[in-house]
Amino acid sequence: MVVSIFPPSDRLDNMEIDDRYVPDGLFTEFLDQMPQVCVEVILETEDGVLLCKRETKPRVWFWPGSRLYKGEQLESAANRVAREELGIEVRVLEQLGVQEHFWEVHETNEGVSRHTVNIVYRVSPTNPDFTVDLDKQHSDYRFVSEIEPGLHEYVREYLLKYEFGI
Repeated sequence: MVVSIFPPSDRLDNMEIDDRYVPDGLFTEFLDQMPQVCVEVILETEDGVLLCKRETKPRVWFWPGSRLYKGEQLESAANRVAREELGIEVRVLEQLGVQEHFWEVHETNEGVSRHTVNIVYRVSPTNPDFTVDLDKQHSDYRFVSEIEPGLHEYVREYLLKYEFGI
């Protein structure tokens, strides 16, 4: 755990969240020149770990995730991702760690390679009788309870590294 040396009153915990749309050309420039900070949520239930079929590149089975907005607290971002991409409320169980992803040009919509720094959270639904309501970035979802052939390399890596009982 990181402990701040600054008293809470000196910190910027109350910064306004800036989630404005970044024009495509400018966003592509950013991606071409620097890493993108993202938050990912790994929803775990008794059925396994939730994967969603992405409809944007890369079109793979993956967990929900999004860029971090300026001023947004990390756990708040994890809750937002679950709400926006899955239509559910979640309880953040723990921050699992930080991962890096390197996506080649052909794996992105922007036509440039992408380097993401991902803060990964294990979450559970607040309602045990939840229903997933996917956003338009995803076309399907499923739960995996074992490491299957054909899973994306990052999915396999997370499942092994973070010990999901799989």
